[in-house]
Amino acid sequence: MLLKITPDREDVVIARFAALAIGIHVLESLLPSPVPGIKPGFANIITLLVFMAYGFSAASWVSILRVVVGSLIVGTFLSPTFVLSFSGAIVSLLMLYWCDRFNRLFAVDKLSIFSLAILMSMAHMATQFLIVYVFFIPHKALLDILPVMMTAALVFGAINGVIARKVHKAHEVRIKSGTS
Repeated sequence: MLLKITPDREDVVIARFAALAIGIHVLESLLPSPVPGIKPGFANIITLLVFMAYGFSAASWVSILRVVVGSLIVGTFLSPTFVLSFSGAIVSLLMLYWCDRFNRLFAVDKLSIFSLAILMSMAHMATQFLIVYVFFIPHKALLDILPVMMTAALVFGAINGVIARKVHKAHEVRIKSGTS
């Protein structure tokens, strides 16, 4: 008996956005970095846009698919680079989840996409730094570059937040309707 799997509309939407995020992830891997571990994280803009339009579950799928498939394409799957990227993605998704729950629990005005971008970027960088410190380079001198890394996370989070906000406002109706 042949099992036929038919994707629903949400599966197609997730696949399309994941493909876009994967493409950005792969292109970003080609960018030179003056400090290892500092990248703009432009693919995270897609995660934020999907979260705003479709919710946490869809955003999680896009983010995880981006990291796993992107690392397979780039050739870093199961390497230290993958571990750092995957752990950072998981914790930044947890940050997104907590922010969403906080908003719902306290019935406060929702955090803006700009704020979410910064919080996710900071969580991502802090997680990567912790993983490097605990598992790869457990040396106190590494703490000297923590302010540089967190400043970069703040700057790139803000840049991504501005871009995400502009794209979200310009395409809010189109994203919701599934036409991109």
